[in-house]
Formats: sequence, C-alpha cells, structure tokens
Amino acid sequence: MSEFVAITPTAFEADSPHGPLYGQVWQGDADKLPILMLHDSLGAVSLWREFPQKLANATGRTVVAYDRAGFGRSVQRTQPMAASFIADEAYEGIVPVMQALGLERVILLGHSVGGGMALAAAAALPEHVAGVVTMAAQTFVEEHTLQGIRDAKIAFAQDGQIERLARYHDMRARWVLDAWIETWMAPDYADWSLEAVLSQIKVPVLALHGQNDEFGSEQHPQMIVDLSGGAARMLMLEGIGHMPHREATARVLAEIGAFIDAIG
Repeated sequence: MSEFVAITPTAFEADSPHGPLYGQVWQGDADKLPILMLHDSLGAVSLWREFPQKLANATGRTVVAYDRAGFGRSVQRTQPMAASFIADEAYEGIVPVMQALGLERVILLGHSVGGGMALAAAAALPEHVAGVVTMAAQTFVEEHTLQGIRDAKIAFAQDGQIERLARYHDMRARWVLDAWIETWMAPDYADWSLEAVLSQIKVPVLALHGQNDEFGSEQHPQMIVDLSGGAARMLMLEGIGHMPHREATARVLAEIGAFIDAIG
C-alpha cells in the first residue's frame, strides 16, 4: 500500500429526481476506472472519514462519494423511503452522479445497504458497472439484521444520540434514523431479497464481511458467491464487525486494490 498522501477533494452537485445531491471527488489517474462509493443506512460522505483518500492513494484511481438524497448535505426529504429504495438508487443516485461527472463506467464499492445498492445497480446498469466490492452488505432481511436494528433503536433513544447524528446530517438526522429503522422493520419489507437479481450480475464481485458483524451473518456474502452470474469471491474477516474499512483498513485496502487491478 502506498504512503498516505492527503488529497484535497473537489465538491460537486448532481441533479436527482429528489433534488440536488452533494458529493466529493478525490482525483486519481484519469486513465483508470474510477471507484464510486455508496454509503450505509446512516452514512454520508463525511462519515467515510479518511477512507476515500486512502483508497485513492492505495489504488491510484479517482474515488467518488456522494450523499444519497435525504442524507448529509444532499436534498432534504420528508416522505418515507419506498420499499424499492435499494433498486431505485441505480437511477436516483448512481446515474445522476455519473452524468454530473461525465463518467461512463465505474467500479462500485458499497458498505452495508450501499453494498446491496451496488449489487442491484450492477444488474441494472451492466454497461456502466465494471465490478463491485461490497463491505458488510445485506442481501435479504435476516433476523440477525433486525435484532441489530432493534438494539440500535434502543441506543439512539438515549440522550444526545440524535444530536450526534445531526453533526453529519443536520436537520435531516431524524428522517435518516427513521428511514433506516422503519423501512427495515416494516412488515411489507420482510420478503425483500437480492436473490432474483444476483444472477443478472456478470461482472466480478468481491464480498468482504466481518465474522463479528452485528448486522448480518455469513449467509449474505455466501448468497452473493452462490448466486452471482459472474466471478464472485467472499472474504470473511476474523474478529471484524460491521465496519471493515475502519476496523481492518490496511487489509481491506490491500484486498480491494488486488481485486480492482485484476479488472483493469
């Protein structure tokens, strides 16, 4: 892995069906496929912290991250999330961001629900996605996941927790939290799964997953490997929870770099 070099990101705005999306670009080699990052259920560009810079350093590639509609510095939302929100992100977020930056083809990297979005987008946008990396992705509604969300709901009810979330989402914080908890816990979401779309993915996939992930078991990366229509590899990280990119940064960067180099 290359020495860490601070890269000053460039901010951009993209027009989405919900309104303007905020994002940042860490510029790398323009001749290499860029990496487009998709954050988790409570995430934002700012919550990736130094990881995009380190990823750009390690791979030499341009790295793009954006706040989904309703999150971070992007347009505020008030309506509940649609049950189809994971599949919808391909056209409501990824395509607008690519169009705003003039990108034709990208490698998608998604954390948690962002991993599910990356997989769904690879199936929906085969001409624009060259490969997928997932970290702690969910592929179906598992009791293990729901219990993690129940525990988080209790934790966020404590004094000061919404205020902490507001550091990253400002007045959007309550919507962000409710969008996560209420969507996943809704009875009509219980049957959600990526099973039907995984076979449509023809590009390489790397599924990274912590053995101690509090929001999903080994069944999720296993489903990706078993059902993906392209070459797929899973890597279980011993002693790691739901944040592999924070808990095992060097290992994650090395694995992503080797995977991406094989794509081209």
